Amino acid sequence: MFDWTKKGLVFDTAQRSVGGWMRHSALTPTPYRINDHLIRVYAGFRDDEGISRIGYVDVRADDPSSVVRVSLEPVIDIGRDGCFDDNGMILGDIVDAPDGLYMFYVGFQRVAKAKFLAFTGLAVSRDGGERFERTQETPILDRAQGRSTIAAVHSVIREGDRWRLWYAVGDDWEYIDGQPFPRYHIRYVETNDLGAIPREDQVCLQPHGSEYRIGRPRVYRMDAGYVMYFTRGNVTGEYFPGLAYSPDGIHWERHDEALGLSLSPSGWDSRVICYPALIRQRDKLLMFYNGNDMGIDGFGVAEALQTQVDGGLHACG
Repeated sequence: MFDWTKKGLVFDTAQRSVGGWMRHSALTPTPYRINDHLIRVYAGFRDDEGISRIGYVDVRADDPSSVVRVSLEPVIDIGRDGCFDDNGMILGDIVDAPDGLYMFYVGFQRVAKAKFLAFTGLAVSRDGGERFERTQETPILDRAQGRSTIAAVHSVIREGDRWRLWYAVGDDWEYIDGQPFPRYHIRYVETNDLGAIPREDQVCLQPHGSEYRIGRPRVYRMDAGYVMYFTRGNVTGEYFPGLAYSPDGIHWERHDEALGLSLSPSGWDSRVICYPALIRQRDKLLMFYNGNDMGIDGFGVAEALQTQVDGGLHACG
């Protein structure tokens, strides 16, 4: 669809850490436009114990490799002991709403007989995205039949009064060399009330071939429908983005061959590329993404000219 040109590692946590909560990693970098000159990239930053909290990195819109500001503390901290988000959190999506800036996030909890549980919470900011407050201490997307371990929202589009949500759903584990890894796929649900999301949903994409997981869906509107960027993993260790198209946001057809991005010959994204998220900047599209070890070094950026392919992408900021 687009030919991406990599611009390198934008935020290197080894060089720019601002405190004990930000020792390494910048998980699921998610861009949000502050104004014409500034893009804020929210991400999950890990401490020495590997527990992630959400903060941000502001970059210049016309030069996204240039860091302007880094949050000195998390915009939201982990939950109370025993809550679903007491052992870390990563970004799902950031959406403007009439009563504030909505953050959909994925909270992690460690339990005795599973690697982790991951469910979706909601927080709202009314100061422009500096601090977020939970709407509740329980998940807005919790366990249901077929999603006993994972229900992780990663893309939300608001169309009128309707909220459209795409998320990863997990129910069991894939054992590779004796180690458990979560199996998951992508589903969709819509609602007028985020406090009462229906349990009945629809399958969008399932793993195929040697894949055992496919998730972190990022959905954008196109003139001809919708496009989804996602990340897929297989039993041989590959972890790489994929691409799919849909006329309605529900029924999808994969076209991974059209991604237009490849591994670097060496360096921070030479083995893994994952979690791409897009934003428009004038006649370009910017892709923020993680590299090796799911973003242990931080996040990078690539850019592409937004040519008139299916009218271009919308809902990208």
